[in-house]
Amino acid sequence: MLKNYLLIAWRNLTKNKAYSIINIVGLGAGMAIALLIGLWITDEVNFDHYATDHSRLAQGMVIQYGNGQIYNGTVVATPMGQALRDKYAGFFKRTALTHGAGNCLCSIGDKRLRAATIYAQQDLPSMWSFHLVRGSVDALKDPSTMMISQSLSTALFGTSDPLGKISRVDDIEFRIGAVYEDLPVNTSFYGVKAVLPWYNPANSYYIQNTDWGDHNANLYVELAPNVTAAQASANIRTLCTPFIKDWKEELMVYPIDRAHLYDQFKNGLPSGGRITFVWLFGIIGIFVLLLACINFMNLSTARSEKRAREVGIRKTIGSLRPQLVWQFLIESVLVAVIAFLLSLVLVSASLPFFNDLSDKQMRLPFDSPLFWCAAVAFTVLTGLIAGSYPAFYLSRFRPVQVLKGAFRTGRYASLPRKFLVVLQFTVSLTLIIGTVVVYRQILFARERPAGYSRDGLLTIDINTNDLARHYDAVRSELMASGLVANVAASSMKIDDFQNNNSVDWRGKRPDQGSVFFFNVNVTRDFGQTVGWKMVQGRDFSREYATDSNAMLLNETGAKITGIKNVVGETMSIFGKKYTVIGVVKDMVNLSPYDTTRPAVFLGDGYTSVITMRLRPGEPAHQAIAGIETIFKKYNPSSPFAYQFTDDDYGRRFEAEQRIGNLASVFAGLAIFISCLGLFGLAAFMAEQRTKEIGIRKVLGAGLFTLWGLLSKDFLKLVALSLIIAIPLAWIGMSQWLQNYAYRTGIPWWIFAAAGAGMLLITLITVSFQSLRAAMMNPTKSLRAE
Repeated sequence: MLKNYLLIAWRNLTKNKAYSIINIVGLGAGMAIALLIGLWITDEVNFDHYATDHSRLAQGMVIQYGNGQIYNGTVVATPMGQALRDKYAGFFKRTALTHGAGNCLCSIGDKRLRAATIYAQQDLPSMWSFHLVRGSVDALKDPSTMMISQSLSTALFGTSDPLGKISRVDDIEFRIGAVYEDLPVNTSFYGVKAVLPWYNPANSYYIQNTDWGDHNANLYVELAPNVTAAQASANIRTLCTPFIKDWKEELMVYPIDRAHLYDQFKNGLPSGGRITFVWLFGIIGIFVLLLACINFMNLSTARSEKRAREVGIRKTIGSLRPQLVWQFLIESVLVAVIAFLLSLVLVSASLPFFNDLSDKQMRLPFDSPLFWCAAVAFTVLTGLIAGSYPAFYLSRFRPVQVLKGAFRTGRYASLPRKFLVVLQFTVSLTLIIGTVVVYRQILFARERPAGYSRDGLLTIDINTNDLARHYDAVRSELMASGLVANVAASSMKIDDFQNNNSVDWRGKRPDQGSVFFFNVNVTRDFGQTVGWKMVQGRDFSREYATDSNAMLLNETGAKITGIKNVVGETMSIFGKKYTVIGVVKDMVNLSPYDTTRPAVFLGDGYTSVITMRLRPGEPAHQAIAGIETIFKKYNPSSPFAYQFTDDDYGRRFEAEQRIGNLASVFAGLAIFISCLGLFGLAAFMAEQRTKEIGIRKVLGAGLFTLWGLLSKDFLKLVALSLIIAIPLAWIGMSQWLQNYAYRTGIPWWIFAAAGAGMLLITLITVSFQSLRAAMMNPTKSLRAE
């Protein structure tokens, strides 16, 4: 029986090649999108699952109260690590502090290259299950021994064994104690090429730091067996409270399995994050697959009268309705199998592009039995869903009416198909509107006034003692060369303020204890170099020797103090008093979507970044070549590496840009699949109205009149879709925009443009069938039964 069903199904497919191709292509495209989205969601959900015991790993977080708000932060004070080991050993199996050492210069002999580097306590590699190629996982116990990634080992040592060899990281020598496999993209430590021992003397500031108010490290813990993160958090919550007097602060540990997807907090509790995109794309995948199934239903029922006689004959010779249902379901499952094979080809071909688009390294797990089990279930379920409506619809035909030629589908028989088409275009319109809003938000943030000029601005890290000692000489030669307009140094890049600390001022209220300021050390020429704008007072100047004890505030910082004219006030940070000499206009740093945070700029202290502006009109490649020559003169041991501030700033938009790109691709494919469904419905309606069209032509109806007659119904369906899609899209995107403090609006023209575009696409899609029916010979039309 099954063999007979399959044979009949295959004959029907080959007999009606055009409809079969449309069915298979539409269903295959929908299944391919569902597979791609499934791979993306799997990658997101499995973030940090690289660690064997990832379910017992957690990250230390501080909860700070003040100024009427609650803040959650992942940067903690270094004394917390030792306190957890000493006082709460029963809750934690292992703990490890880390902090980023930056993009350090790793060298062996004449080979030099930059690599992302961190300092970490000895338990971190075993907690995170680093897969070792050589050496011991306990290598970091030795303060002079470091671990490097396999790619860094190959770059520095080729195929030779690096264990025991000495490598320099910036100006410090380390022995290679272990080589680990490069960490995958979906891990928190992706890209880390070298792990340095926490207790090396070069890390003395962090080793000796006992200040509970100085937040400068990350803390990871492995929970003891049968201990949950909630239980551990309840016991350690007040650990840091006795050591902090100026603000209220508590400690918690947050499960690693939730840290990636639920990384946003409100009032101290998780409020969402990337999980929003997981749900969003999951829903899109389900709807796009549903759209493809709807196409199958529409195209199958559009051909109902061609199968009606077959059903009538089968029932006459004894076939029962359940047998007919199974026949049609097996036909749809066969189509689904062929479509799934097509989808595998489409996914394999598009996966490199999709990986670039989403910044991932996904692959089809052909070697996984679980994947194939899921694929079989996915294919059969898709086939059953797609074939369910046609199977029950076709199998209910009455043989007497069919064989007498009296069969008619009825006035309301097309309502289910029209409903499905409305659903298709509602989804497509919602995706289009959502994509436009995402891109508008990105553009809105890009055009936000930065508070300084990025044109021709570039930065170079002060990565060696040679460069730090010769900064003044480097600056003098750069200015004398005529290649640059100005040069300055600072402790952080202008667009990447990372640290924050407490500042004291006259009249500071108790509830402002948890208000933290970015603190940036700058040289006298920094303001002129970056082009910031003064709002009050004056800028730093080489003419004032006292400016080493001077401070500038940004507008937000000045406003927080509550002092009307803050210039001339004395404020203190790190126990040192500074005189406020001016206020600068707020500048965008970190996320361009967030409100500006308070910042202070100090006229003394260490510097780690050189910032310069190329002279206007000077060709960039020539200027950089000349600048490199000067740097090589004073910093010969380091390769010349620079970053344009404009490029760094552009990377702030990558996450939203990827979401927008993915949404636009899915919207385009959803429209394509919806148009296939519309084509099927147009074919059905043209077939149903064949005699009517013939009579109208005999009575004198023109081509344009008949085209309008057949097209207007579809325009009504799209108009109804627009009425439904507009409020849905507005509500959904309004909620999405609430995630951004600096956000755009949703103007009316987006809905108008989306609706007009969809109407045009509809007319183009249905015109083929409409014109084809309108141009048919009326003699043939009137003979049609």
